[in-house]
Amino acid sequence: MNLVVSHYQKDIDMKNLSNQPCLIARSLALVGDAWSMLIMRDAHAGLTRFDEFRKSLEIAPTMLTARLSALTEDGLLEKRRYSDRPPRDEYVLTEAGRDFLPVLFAIGAWGRKYRGGGDVTRFFDAQTGTEIDPVTIDRETGAPVGTRAIRTVLPG
Repeated sequence: MNLVVSHYQKDIDMKNLSNQPCLIARSLALVGDAWSMLIMRDAHAGLTRFDEFRKSLEIAPTMLTARLSALTEDGLLEKRRYSDRPPRDEYVLTEAGRDFLPVLFAIGAWGRKYRGGGDVTRFFDAQTGTEIDPVTIDRETGAPVGTRAIRTVLPG
């Protein structure tokens, strides 16, 4: 793959990624840390409650609270009250959160190729029983992303 980049901003303020013209940078501002990715993975696996996430991830409560708040504020999860006494909320995927699943699978496919070995989690289509082998393609050309040169055009 040849990635052609011209006039690209070299000094990116890591604290303000969400203000960058690059959509990859903007997206990383939302889910660019491992905890957020793993929370999204677990949400796709059906976990919704704080204690479920905490048990699955073995994460500190303060860290989990911060990540759940950020994912909710950024629109990937929605907080819903399931008990008034005591007050308890669950976190459910929004449309944006559901649309994040292919990103997780693309990362997993990369990991299978470059970080695999030993026993690893595998994912199967529930209807067909076949193992999922994701590929990212360009909708317009049908070509797998990474097989053709890419030209980046900055706004303005």
